[in-house]
Amino acid sequence: MCGIIGYIGEREAQPILLNGLKRLEYRGYDSSGMALILSPKNTLSIRKSPGKIKVLEALLQKRPMRGIIGIAHTRWATHGAPNQINAHPHFDCKSEIAVVHNGIIENYSQLKKELMKEGHKFVSETDTEVIIHLIEKFLKNGNLEEAVRKTVAKLEGSFAIGVISSREPDKLIGARLGSPLIVGLGKNENFLASDVPAI
Repeated sequence: MCGIIGYIGEREAQPILLNGLKRLEYRGYDSSGMALILSPKNTLSIRKSPGKIKVLEALLQKRPMRGIIGIAHTRWATHGAPNQINAHPHFDCKSEIAVVHNGIIENYSQLKKELMKEGHKFVSETDTEVIIHLIEKFLKNGNLEEAVRKTVAKLEGSFAIGVISSREPDKLIGARLGSPLIVGLGKNENFLASDVPAI
């Protein structure tokens, strides 16, 4: 059972996301991670680690990220060992898009084979990574929201996802099928989360 939180607004995202992850610890996890679109350059940056959230917190203290949009995740391993490479968020071949995912993609093996034939390079053992490469594929001929819609239409299983992209740094996109995902609407800020305590 994984935990997801996303933030877009006017405040620094890193402490908000970290606090949200801590509130999701009760769900159980073996790794955690965070991706932000850094201000003012609009580049995507990721920090992730196996182990407790305090390990990620120490990593963020050494190498903080500054930005007002991001996603974060606690992972309970289903596909692939609980290690650095399999921890979320995952990113595309150009490191321009990041995704966090709760659930299981039942047709990931077939999708992975198709994407590898098209030249996509996979680095993890997770089913989640097919999501980001599908988004990358569909983003070539459209916008991020459209690419996520086309991706979701290809997925079989139960899932909730959060997506950000440095190519469209003013968007936080979520989608779900079967798995829980809530939206929090605030004043000049919005949230995504897999459970209410996170926000």
